[in-house]
Amino acid sequence: MMKNMICWVILILSITAHNISAQSGKVSIAQNSTGTTLKVNDKSFMINGMNWDYFPIGTNYSYSLWDQTDAIVKAALDDEMSLLANMGVNSIRVYTGIPKKWISYIYETYGIYTMLNHPFGRYGLSVDGVWYPNTDYGDPKVRALLISEIEKLVADYKDTPGLLLYLLGNENNYGLFWEGAETEDIPMQDRKSTQKAYPMYTLFNEGAKSIKKADPNHPVALCNGDLLFLDIIAKECKDVDIFGTNVYRGVSFGDLFERVKKEYGKPVLFTEFGADAFNVQTNEEDQRAQAMFMLNNWQEIYENAAGLGKSGNAIGGYTFQFSDGWWKYGQTKNLDLHDSNASWSNGGYFSDYTQGENNMNEEWFGICSKGSSNALGLYKLYPRAAYYSLKEAHSLDVFGNGVDINSIKNHFATINLSDAELKARGDKAALLSTSSSKISLSRFTAEFNTYNTGGSLITTPKNPVVGSNIFPNQLGFDHTQSFYVGVEAKPTNNMRANVEFNILGNVAQNPIDQIFYENRGRPVLIKGNNGTFTLQDNNRVQVYRATYAWDHKLFNLNGFYRTGHYHWGYEGDFFGLYPEANYGPNIDIYNGIAPFGFEVEGKKRFSGLKAAFGPQLWWGANPAVLVKYSKEVAKFKLTGVFHEDLEQLGLTESSFAIPQPKTRRLTLHAGRKFGKLGIDIGGIWAGQPLNGRAFQLVREENGVTNVYQDVIKNTDNWGGKIKLTLQTGKFNWYAQSAVHGLVAQGGADLTQTFTGWRLKDSGSGNQYNF
Repeated sequence: MMKNMICWVILILSITAHNISAQSGKVSIAQNSTGTTLKVNDKSFMINGMNWDYFPIGTNYSYSLWDQTDAIVKAALDDEMSLLANMGVNSIRVYTGIPKKWISYIYETYGIYTMLNHPFGRYGLSVDGVWYPNTDYGDPKVRALLISEIEKLVADYKDTPGLLLYLLGNENNYGLFWEGAETEDIPMQDRKSTQKAYPMYTLFNEGAKSIKKADPNHPVALCNGDLLFLDIIAKECKDVDIFGTNVYRGVSFGDLFERVKKEYGKPVLFTEFGADAFNVQTNEEDQRAQAMFMLNNWQEIYENAAGLGKSGNAIGGYTFQFSDGWWKYGQTKNLDLHDSNASWSNGGYFSDYTQGENNMNEEWFGICSKGSSNALGLYKLYPRAAYYSLKEAHSLDVFGNGVDINSIKNHFATINLSDAELKARGDKAALLSTSSSKISLSRFTAEFNTYNTGGSLITTPKNPVVGSNIFPNQLGFDHTQSFYVGVEAKPTNNMRANVEFNILGNVAQNPIDQIFYENRGRPVLIKGNNGTFTLQDNNRVQVYRATYAWDHKLFNLNGFYRTGHYHWGYEGDFFGLYPEANYGPNIDIYNGIAPFGFEVEGKKRFSGLKAAFGPQLWWGANPAVLVKYSKEVAKFKLTGVFHEDLEQLGLTESSFAIPQPKTRRLTLHAGRKFGKLGIDIGGIWAGQPLNGRAFQLVREENGVTNVYQDVIKNTDNWGGKIKLTLQTGKFNWYAQSAVHGLVAQGGADLTQTFTGWRLKDSGSGNQYNF
């Protein structure tokens, strides 16, 4: 009996495994008089998809979930795939890099398929060890490399349970414009981007043929940016199975379905579409508008499915996106800030659109809000109204019995946005309770340092000398207790401030370094009319550092005190008037108070304007104001920077922060690229307040030392610089020449060219170099 049961169990498991393999094994495109459908094992399949990724707050594109331990990956997938399955998502879009076992795990555990996306050179690639940010699809080496990558991809993944289809690229057609905007009056067929499009799309077709040759069981889609170059696609991409497109048109896709049907004849798959959840008019989250736009988009997709009387070529879409990307706006900065800067404009999203102003917020496209991470780097998601609305939308089986246009309209008409908002309120309250949105403790740490001073050839006394203020004042051991408390406030979505305090306990008396941060707490000998006494508790509590930020409709304001800021060299500050001020531990070693000030960056009608003001914007700087304005004119990027010292700093803080005389400086810069050649040219006028000041010059002439005296003249205020860059592939060339008058002084060049090359330009006056 037991043997028979074991046989039955083995048979059932074998059948189940076979069914799972069969269920995920055959995907095809079917076309008849009623339209085009995607078939999974001969059953019509509407893709209710989602663009999915996993980036904890504080990370960016360099983070990979797949580099974490299996336990962490499994925990992350279990959290998020259960939410996706609950809302009716049956496929996710994931970039290459996901291991096969996790594609299978997602499918076998949650019934969710994966569309595997190869970027196909979208973000540059390395050829023969040289990195090219702009992919040249006409280069035979590039073509061979990308085809070889595709062939390897298919060989690795073709038999993976849960694989739905392959996707090539991500709106690569927009990448053809990376070298700059083109003149509008040039005919479309004559533009550089159009000429580059032909070899790109022929390579897409070669990639599709290569995939289908190795794996006939999974279709191939390309990912285009809207309908741009649809005529070229129709001509050159006949072997691509699916027209995938990233589309952001607002409440309706318009004529897209009909145009693709008439001009290309392939099924339509929306690889990206959606709406952000932030309203720039009210400067707050707007869940209802996001849900409304997405519902209208999904209704159009369903109505254009095969057999319903409309275009009949819609096979589904992938909503963008599941959770907010906190790194999207700054890419590498403010990674722990949910930035509400709108970076582009789209009139289709009328709920917060104003002509001439940006209204699309890159970091707010998630249908779920993102919570903070735990010690393992895992986080919770908190669904927005769009999540609950789409759950209702996806509950409809478009290919079910009796489904027609009217039933689809009725289904969407019954989805109550107010009800979805009410459901999401609890999630928002839970998120706010975990993040303590108004006031929170940002830091609570303690540092304990032990010092030991000893030796036979030193003059330090063995025991402390009463009343002595010479340090170190004793041999042996001593210790310092230093405590840090930080408080962060976020009164609104667009404002936050953080202040950290340092509190001293015991302060060591024997460190050889006499100027360390806690030095302020040492006893001070005070002499007065009534004699001498020792002040023991001097400066025990002090502001350690502070930041504040205000994201206004017209500007961004960022303040800093001992927290650092970056230079403007990549923003047109060709002569380095505004240097970087990130000093690390030197701030404490030398007890510095720099940088201290604020920056303001204009938006909308003030776009291109930037200013900085402060008592010490960098170490040793005089109290000053700097103003920068940038504008593009006829493909030239023009920038002017003005610097005015308001007072002269009176104290020497360290050997590399000697007070400088007051100055006034103005620089102009023009930069442009001509294909592979880049040209930067600029001029400086500086040091005008020093005119008339006498100086001496010592020279050896025929063995005789002569001392000359002169005064600074107007001609000493001028300088110029030119920089040429040439990118030729393996060999990149960089040349620079500068001429500076006696006081035409800027700053060091902190920008990097190519792989980090930097010519030693000090930026000081009285120099000629090439």
